[in-house]
Amino acid sequence: MNTLDSALGLAAAGMEAQASRLRHVSENIANADTPGYRRKVISFEASTETGRIEPGRVRLDRTDLPRIHDPGHPLADAAGYYDGSNVDLIIEIADAREAQRSYEANLRLFDQARQMTQSLFDILRR
Repeated sequence: MNTLDSALGLAAAGMEAQASRLRHVSENIANADTPGYRRKVISFEASTETGRIEPGRVRLDRTDLPRIHDPGHPLADAAGYYDGSNVDLIIEIADAREAQRSYEANLRLFDQARQMTQSLFDILRR
């Protein structure tokens, strides 16, 4: 029974981690055209005590911001340039798909562990 409980906990922790990742990917996509916006990147850490995956620190992508020439933009400098966003939509969409698939895999694991627990209870009731 303890193993099934830990499987449920591990799957739930994996779903929480991927949901957090999807939240940051969504923020990045929403701000892709925001001048000066830096992409947020989240890392995962494995807990040594429980073995669960937990979201780590959120950090900003420090790659250079592209310089965009638009003399009519309110943020443009005297030369007509302003800092764009370092969000690449292709990378964000790929990250979103990967997070979605990982979430679904954890959801299937959670469901299978739940079904096994229910089957065990059914056997014990007999």
